[in-house]
Amino acid sequence: MGDFQTMRAKIMPALLGAAMLIATSAQAAATPEDKAAAALLAGPKFAKAQASLKGDYERIIQDIITLTEIEAPPFKETARGKAYMAMLKAEGLTDVEMDEVGNVMGLRKGTGGGPLIVVTAHLDTVFPEGTNVKVRREGNGLYAPGIGDDTSSLPVQLAFIRAMNRAGYTTKADILFMGNVGEEGPGDLRGTRYLFSKGKYKDRIKSFISFEPGQPGRITNAGTGSRRYKVTFNGPGGHSMGDFGIVSPAFAMGNAIVAFGKLKAPAEPKTVYNVGIVEGGTSVNSIPFSTAMTIDMRSNGKAELDAEEKAFLSLLPGAVAEENAARSTAKGKISYEAKLVGDRPVGSTPMDARIIKVAGAVARASGFDPKYGAGSTDSNIPMSLGIEAVTLASGFETFRAHSLEEGMKMNSPEDLRNMGVGLATVLALAEAR
Repeated sequence: MGDFQTMRAKIMPALLGAAMLIATSAQAAATPEDKAAAALLAGPKFAKAQASLKGDYERIIQDIITLTEIEAPPFKETARGKAYMAMLKAEGLTDVEMDEVGNVMGLRKGTGGGPLIVVTAHLDTVFPEGTNVKVRREGNGLYAPGIGDDTSSLPVQLAFIRAMNRAGYTTKADILFMGNVGEEGPGDLRGTRYLFSKGKYKDRIKSFISFEPGQPGRITNAGTGSRRYKVTFNGPGGHSMGDFGIVSPAFAMGNAIVAFGKLKAPAEPKTVYNVGIVEGGTSVNSIPFSTAMTIDMRSNGKAELDAEEKAFLSLLPGAVAEENAARSTAKGKISYEAKLVGDRPVGSTPMDARIIKVAGAVARASGFDPKYGAGSTDSNIPMSLGIEAVTLASGFETFRAHSLEEGMKMNSPEDLRNMGVGLATVLALAEAR
């Protein structure tokens, strides 16, 4: 027993010293953003803000249902935009308006001296006019086209405003809360593009947060770029029997598709391509006078996307020439037109940017492991301009995006915890007090 006590007396100081060293090292490793995030989350105001979110849960759900049931197809978001603009106004924001392209927005003014921060979610969905968007409830799920992407994020922003007001937060920065148009496919980010090119706040914006469905800890800090083309092949057309042997746009397009499919795309940075739509012709027994394909090319690297675009455009003349050489051109030759229908710029926010440090610190302080990555979102535009931007998860778990069975789950404890991460990120970035 004596030997054990002697050994213990020798070992314990060493162990305590090692523990103190580890604790000191951990404290030293904590960044100013980590310390600020921890203090914010532990503060009495944030407890009030969380209580506000909890009390608003059913209201958030009802607002999601209300907005989902207002159609917002590409280029026809106005009705939903007007409804959301009224909601922004009801929260006491100033300078509430709809701009020239349909973005709706309002300011929560800060105490001055800080940058303007944009907090946004997109109004539009992928679904065409006439789609049945009536929400149905099954158990803890809500189902309707567009309910998750990105309708579920819009009322969360309204809840953020109420939580900030009820908790008595002031911010150094002005915050522009926004519902933007044109994020989905054919919209080509037109709402955010307008905001940064022609909008009245374009020269004031220093930080940008886009909210999309998903779980906290996901931080999109890189923008996947894309180029989209609609290529139309034209020819003389004719009867499938009487004019057999003349050139056909369908075969020319087929040549192009086969050649496109043989392109080698680099694995890193990830680069991909796809033929998404093929169309044309008038009847089964007619040689078409016109066919078309709409294609998508994407990459996380600008140089790689540029190279892929160049390779695609260079194969089109050969595909047409091959068909003109294969069949008779007595009644006319095949020609083509390549029209750029989508151009999302590649961009990224560096890891040492303040917005990245803040988002990561809040995630860690909330018990989540930050996961950084790339995506094609509204943040592509500011990222490509060198403006600090991220896309964050708004909190609800959603599924089957872009399908008629799109839905979201309701799990209030988890949902509220997740929303708190987004709110805390906005507060920290805006230097709330």
